[in-house]
Amino acid sequence: MLYNGIQAQDQTKFSHIGSGLGNAPCSWTKIGNYIKITCTTSTLTQYYVAQYKNPAIHMATYITAEPSVGELRFIARLNRASIPNGYGAANIAGSSGAIEGSDVFTVSGQTRSKFYSSKQFIDDQVHGVTGPGIGAYMIIPGTGYESSSGGPFFRDINNQGGSIQELYYYMNSGHTQTEAYRMGLHGPYLLQFTTGSTPSANINLAFWDGLGIKGYVPVSGRGYAKGKASGVPSNFASLVVVAWSNSAAQYWARADAGTGNYYSPAMKPGTYTMTMYKSELAVATTTVNIGAGQTITANIKSTEATPAVIWQLGEFDGTPRGFLNAELVYSDYMRIYQTSNMSISSMIETMQQTVRKTMYLHAFCEANGLTSMHEWPRTITIGQQGEGYFPMAIFKAIAPAVIRFSVDSSQTGARTLQIGITLAFAGGRPQVTINNCTGPTYSPPDQPNSRGVTRGKLLSLVFIRLLDIIQFQNIMYTINIPAGVLVSTGRNVLTITVISGSSGDAYLSPNIVVDAIRLY
Repeated sequence: MLYNGIQAQDQTKFSHIGSGLGNAPCSWTKIGNYIKITCTTSTLTQYYVAQYKNPAIHMATYITAEPSVGELRFIARLNRASIPNGYGAANIAGSSGAIEGSDVFTVSGQTRSKFYSSKQFIDDQVHGVTGPGIGAYMIIPGTGYESSSGGPFFRDINNQGGSIQELYYYMNSGHTQTEAYRMGLHGPYLLQFTTGSTPSANINLAFWDGLGIKGYVPVSGRGYAKGKASGVPSNFASLVVVAWSNSAAQYWARADAGTGNYYSPAMKPGTYTMTMYKSELAVATTTVNIGAGQTITANIKSTEATPAVIWQLGEFDGTPRGFLNAELVYSDYMRIYQTSNMSISSMIETMQQTVRKTMYLHAFCEANGLTSMHEWPRTITIGQQGEGYFPMAIFKAIAPAVIRFSVDSSQTGARTLQIGITLAFAGGRPQVTINNCTGPTYSPPDQPNSRGVTRGKLLSLVFIRLLDIIQFQNIMYTINIPAGVLVSTGRNVLTITVISGSSGDAYLSPNIVVDAIRLY
């Protein structure tokens, strides 16, 4: 791949869809100012399209079965000598070796991994790598994620920099998989070359209409939804997302912060589950039917319960924001992200990987002007310490979390404790003890069976609700506290321990990531 005389292609492994197409037959045809190349296997058809005077490789991928490797991605394997600049946290060149599996490494005392390059789909339409006089960018325009899996807040690998500069577009994977894979056409997407500047994701895709692409649905064959999303607290008005999903497609749109109005992207006809998110927590669902050439109006309002609480730690928003060790990330997010292309969760993940070795994040923090990570085991006293003293994650092999609190005599009757989590690993779930009363032992949650915390998959994957009371496709642990358990003399002691039939060392042990906790 030559761009302005610069060789962009790695000459050893080259670029490919999946793990390569082997000896799959390919054909080409010229259609106006476009050349279409079609390569076909028994379960996958890959389209490459060249556009006159546009330094880009346009692509689309049609599948009828998941690839045998268990994931679907396009990898641009690029010449590191020509394109040296990628995501700093995913640069593994000079590594002293893997410290977890085969994908987390140490470099000069810092942890690095391709997983640290991830960014949530809703904010990831353009990502790339650069060098002197050249930039290579993966663009997923418009509804390019419609056949991917995981929803608006899912994230996956974008880059790994070793001897080869690897640029990815992940359509699906088992990296903390949250739903079934979708078949059909993935894309369109493209590998765009520039002199280094970041290209726009606003691309006219109308030329695809006439290319004869299997599974392609033009805008004229799609429909829209519009309406108002309401009912969230004012401090979340700018964080409302409306999403649509079924077994064939997924879409999303942000609601206007001032009015709550939303307008969907162009969706394929069908019946969809429509979900409203407060930040990353599902707070309402409904069903809508989308028809070709039609625009429906579908208002949606939060039905989230907001009980009067005795105390609460955190916000029920589908994220661990505000808790211990998350604050090291969020407070410096913009500064670090702008200079290193590292996502919020990836920064947390990087810190936790280093903690596996040293308990403190000296190398990472010193390099980025941050203070060291705090120790995870904590006892918090309500009224004395704030939520920032409570750990964002609880690990089976590290220590339980302890909350001490007082109630008055009018509050010692039957009460309810709720624990929201955003992710559980290896069957981890909370076991609660209040004073001398131990709560029930619950079945393992239906969670992705892959690493999460140590890969940066922390935010808004699920919200667990106990007793299998399922609302909005989210779950929360709800513990009923009998009258007489709480005492008004002295302090009550709540201990949250992670239990699981599985085990693991330290930060790879069963764990939960906390969204919020409340007593009412």
